[in-house]
Amino acid sequence: MVQFLIKRFIGLIFVVVAVTFITFILGYNAPGDPIKTMLGNHFDLSTYLSLRHTYGLDLPWYQQYWNFLTNLFRFNLGYSFQIQNYPVGEILKSGVPVSTELAFWALLIQMLIGIPVGIISALKSNSWIDTVNMGVMLVLFALPSFVLAVFAQLLIVWFDTSTGNTWPVQGWSQNPWTYSLSDIQVKLVPILVLAAVGTALFARLARTSMLEVLRQDYVRTARAKGMRERTVVYRHAFRNAMIPLVTVFGLSLGGIVTGAFFVEAIFNIPGIAQQTVTSINARDYPVIQATVVLIAVAVVLGNLLSDILYSVVDPRIKTQ
Repeated sequence: MVQFLIKRFIGLIFVVVAVTFITFILGYNAPGDPIKTMLGNHFDLSTYLSLRHTYGLDLPWYQQYWNFLTNLFRFNLGYSFQIQNYPVGEILKSGVPVSTELAFWALLIQMLIGIPVGIISALKSNSWIDTVNMGVMLVLFALPSFVLAVFAQLLIVWFDTSTGNTWPVQGWSQNPWTYSLSDIQVKLVPILVLAAVGTALFARLARTSMLEVLRQDYVRTARAKGMRERTVVYRHAFRNAMIPLVTVFGLSLGGIVTGAFFVEAIFNIPGIAQQTVTSINARDYPVIQATVVLIAVAVVLGNLLSDILYSVVDPRIKTQ
């Protein structure tokens, strides 16, 4: 297991390096000049040249990239173009907890709702329960997160207009990981919207995997021995049906990060996505590179966790 983890960690480093290189090259060859954008109407040639030297933009591209890479492995994300002499880490410090909280609860809801719904549909296969469950999940799976977000906002406006309540349409709590009544009101809808597509994916995959396992010979043998249905389902079938779900867990983390961009933008949530969009508009490449690296690390760590969970779910799977 230790050897496996070391190999995966080395692979993680190579993936992060590849992502940083692609991001850097795209930013380096992008049209426009970030220093001119920074100066705006106050452009002065001497100030312009001084700032290019300060940010290292007068160096060859390979030297710029090497400086960025070495600083990255020292956990130094550089300085923002948009806010002079302001560390990128300080800019992301406010957004990372918000995006982490949003993604954590969305992923938890996906598993806590999607997996049981899929198992129930498999046990009640071809019944009205199965039809209703999978019908709802299919609708949620087909609708993009940004469509669900707009639809949810319309429902909130209609609810407030009809009842006279003041349920918030957008925003986020100023204090992440706090859950007073007002905090829950502002956080609940964005979390549910972000979780919707993933919930449908978990439910459909859990149903398919569970149906396949329930048709296996060892399940029929267990039933023939007179074991209780609960024992057959949860002790013999469920653990084997979990293996494909473990795979989707790592992929779902990447999907949540991508979907969070739309949800944070529509609900005006001050997370990483909003900071990334603002940085793209301002050509603030250090912030863009830092957010891309964070997203890449999150996705790779999710897949690493999936690989580790394989050995927990099924010890027969070799991770060496």
